[in-house]
Amino acid sequence: MPVFLASSFAFIAPIQGSIASFGVSATLGGLMAAGLVYVVISQVVRLKGTAWLHRLLPPVVVGPVIMVIGLALAPVAVSMATGENSDNIDYGAAIFLSMTSLLITLILAVFGRGLLRLVPIMGGIISGYVLALIMGVVDFSPVTSSSWLSLPNFTAPSFHWAAILFMIPVAIAPAVEHIGDMVAIGSVTRKNYLETPGLHRTLLGDGLATTVAALFGGPPNTTYSEVTGAVTLTRAFNPMYMIIAAIIAILLAFIGKLGALLQTIPAPVMGGIMTLLFGSIAVVGMNTLVRAGQSLTAPRNLVVVSLILVFGIGGMQFGGGQFTLQGVSLAAIVGIVLNLVLPRAQEDE
Repeated sequence: MPVFLASSFAFIAPIQGSIASFGVSATLGGLMAAGLVYVVISQVVRLKGTAWLHRLLPPVVVGPVIMVIGLALAPVAVSMATGENSDNIDYGAAIFLSMTSLLITLILAVFGRGLLRLVPIMGGIISGYVLALIMGVVDFSPVTSSSWLSLPNFTAPSFHWAAILFMIPVAIAPAVEHIGDMVAIGSVTRKNYLETPGLHRTLLGDGLATTVAALFGGPPNTTYSEVTGAVTLTRAFNPMYMIIAAIIAILLAFIGKLGALLQTIPAPVMGGIMTLLFGSIAVVGMNTLVRAGQSLTAPRNLVVVSLILVFGIGGMQFGGGQFTLQGVSLAAIVGIVLNLVLPRAQEDE
């Protein structure tokens, strides 16, 4: 299929939270488990179709869970944008860098044309980086100390129940997005990918890719919606282009100085982008609710959405040690359980 699998934005906030709570190794174990969730979903889709998925995860559950993913760590984006964690950048310079990067990203996203409209985040990062160079706040010591060719720093995963339970529910958002992407790319190429090769096979590929990525220390994968726009513009329907792009991406990982150069991007530049990124994830969740066309003030929907948001964003947690439920995982489980046990209104049925 002419779709590119790459790092999922939906996992950025949960990964940051999981690393802070459980460490990198345990987080990777949780991501491997999240990939296996895709595999399980793919096999149930193969046997039962997709109707059960929509019953288990209706918009009233999926929408607010996606909103929690975007908003739970919004303070992290703000702290990066204001330079709280930057030793060599004061508050004024950090705000100037972050807001300039954000402004350029917004301009490209709203007013850009053609390929420029597909890469607003890259445009904002490059512009912010150039500005940081002019201001003299870029530290090149990682680049000078690194070699040209080197193996990436691999981290072996470890498995802890708390990290696994924290990560598994996050797979809900990319899994639902995956289905939409299959329909979208099919409408461009005029093929029904839900039947051939089949949704169960594409979900399986997505899940295996995520599990293997985590095994080697990489982030989870998702089908990139931006690819649909690029395919529409270029009319490049041949999946071979995706294979070549993937091989190039893998080869670039072995250029040590390139990896070190990316690490020199100042935190405020990325913070400005993150404020938009986390917010846009939340908007996707809001859009899921709006498109469902259901009344959010109806008692049942009000209860489900309210508790998902407050439990997910407010810091509620149950249990302790390895069996702690909190954040996105707690919000998703609460939403699924409430959706199953609360009686539906007559009009919903």
